[in-house]
Amino acid sequence: MNKYLDVIINGYQGYASYLWHEITHPHWLNYFYWLIGVSLFFLILEWVRPWRKNQARFRQDFWLDFFYMFFNFFLFSLIIYNAASDVVVNLFKDFLGLFGIRNLVAIHVEQWPVWGQLLTLLVVRDFIQWWVHRLLHQVDFLWEFHKVHHSVQQMGFAAHLRYHWMETVVYRSIEYLPLAMIGFGIDDFFIVHIFTLAVGHFNHSNLTVNLGPLRYIFNNPQMHIWHHAEHLPPDRPKGVNFGLTFSLWDYLWGTNYIPYEGRDIKLGFPNVEKFPKTFWKQITYGFRRKQTYEK
Repeated sequence: MNKYLDVIINGYQGYASYLWHEITHPHWLNYFYWLIGVSLFFLILEWVRPWRKNQARFRQDFWLDFFYMFFNFFLFSLIIYNAASDVVVNLFKDFLGLFGIRNLVAIHVEQWPVWGQLLTLLVVRDFIQWWVHRLLHQVDFLWEFHKVHHSVQQMGFAAHLRYHWMETVVYRSIEYLPLAMIGFGIDDFFIVHIFTLAVGHFNHSNLTVNLGPLRYIFNNPQMHIWHHAEHLPPDRPKGVNFGLTFSLWDYLWGTNYIPYEGRDIKLGFPNVEKFPKTFWKQITYGFRRKQTYEK
């Protein structure tokens, strides 16, 4: 028990020190300032070349989403996630130790070229997350948490960052084992995180870009807008276009859907107008009372 208490204490202290160092010591692998920089880049692009020209520069709920950016990427880890996840990882490793398993790494990618490592991490991680994303729509109690993200009624890059903290728990829990079996370094994760962060901002942005044939590989705003549509096709009432970075998975599994240009379609889900508007009520949604599935 003392071991896990030490893990919790070290987790809090370690992450708090890391976060303070990130804020006070800018450097090339500084996620805090990369997050701000990428966000400012897309904010300026939306102002210069907006897809929906009648949408306000600071769209509806922009500042709420702006706060979500720092909460989900930093404060949540500081408050609970980092320490709790360290405990779970140690418990899992101790459990495997009972069976004599001391090392989860099955594929030693450190022997591969750097580009091969990065590409493998990007593709494998995105494929796992695509399936997790589908689960968030298919499983009713998970959809209750995912509703927070779909409560966006005006789309912009910062909508990428509005999501319930339980999504982090679900994504990380499911992707932990397969990624742990592949030996990646922290720099690899950083590079892939920044790339997927930028793509996620792009997908939710008020921009229009003609990707040509690349649209069948990479997700984009004109495809992702339909994922947030309130009115979905009758044969697919629980969602379409689940891609995060890659649209490829949707085309391969037949979940792609772009019936026409969706610039001005209504976003959300049935009765989204009644969904909680405040940060606290949104992050406690799904726990406070029994919810009903509305999609």
